[in-house]
Amino acid sequence: MNKYDLNAVQKNWKIQLDFEIKQAKINKNPFKKPSFSLFLSSLSIQVMIAMGKLENPLTGKLETNLEQARFLIETLNIIKNKSKNNITDEEKKLLDNYITNLRLVYLECKKSLRE
Repeated sequence: MNKYDLNAVQKNWKIQLDFEIKQAKINKNPFKKPSFSLFLSSLSIQVMIAMGKLENPLTGKLETNLEQARFLIETLNIIKNKSKNNITDEEKKLLDNYITNLRLVYLECKKSLRE
C-alpha cells in the first residue's frame, strides 16, 4: 500500500501549478511550459556537455564523460522507439536529427581519442 494519496498529490500539484501560472502573470514573467521538443533539446544539450562540447553549467568547465554521452544518446533512441506512432512528423524529424548528429559527434570524439 502506497503511503501517499495519489489523488491528493495530483490535486495539490494542479493547485500549485495554477498558483505559479497566476504569479508569473502578475509579475509579468514568462511561465515556461514543457514540450516534447524542449525535452529533446535539453537531453541533447546534456549529451553535448558530456562530450565536452559545451561547458558544464555547474563547474563552468569543459568535461568529457563519453560513457554518459553514449548512455544519453541511447536514451534518445529508446524514446524514439517507444514514441513511434505517437509523435508528430516534425517531432520525429527533430528526434532523428538529434540522434544522428549526436552520434556523429560522439564517433568523432572517440576517433580523436584513438589518434
